[in-house]
Amino acid sequence: MWSNKRREDELPQRPERPAGAPVAPTPVVEPQRREVNTMSSPNRSFDAEPVSTRSGSAALGKNVTVKGQIFAREDLTIDGEVEGTVECQEHRLTIGPNARVQAGLKAREIIIQGSIQGNVDATDKIDIKKEAKLVGDIKTSRIVIEDGAYFKGSIDISKSATNAKPQPAPQPAAVPVATTPNTTNAAATAGSLK
Repeated sequence: MWSNKRREDELPQRPERPAGAPVAPTPVVEPQRREVNTMSSPNRSFDAEPVSTRSGSAALGKNVTVKGQIFAREDLTIDGEVEGTVECQEHRLTIGPNARVQAGLKAREIIIQGSIQGNVDATDKIDIKKEAKLVGDIKTSRIVIEDGAYFKGSIDISKSATNAKPQPAPQPAAVPVATTPNTTNAAATAGSLK
């Protein structure tokens, strides 16, 4: 279908000039361009890539409407309309200023600038900007709500595994046990005091 032409074949050939002939300016000739219109695109397969090799981000523009579930393995910015659920487990989710979201959101970090109606769950942090509107419950370990932001719902602050300090296991209290010649009686007394 495609023919490979060499670059020399596309350009017009210059005639050789004799050695003493005057040099005339050569007109600039643009190569002819061929337009190809196709009605179908090639089939593509999207294989799952390991998370460590992918460090990009995806975006849904303000003219995009999605109804259903979104699962992202990279940072995601939504500036359009979404209805359903959005999950970016180990990544940042940004709700842009033009976004209108009616969905449950779950991500590592969530930045809200637009309008959300639904529950929001962030394992690390939620940042609600001053122009944002959020109606729903929040579950996170850290939260920032700027002055002027609208929020209606409840907030559940939970300690994340990275923020929580390991607490030592409680030691059993020392229980005085009376020494008696009968060892079975002493064991029964120590067990009943616990």
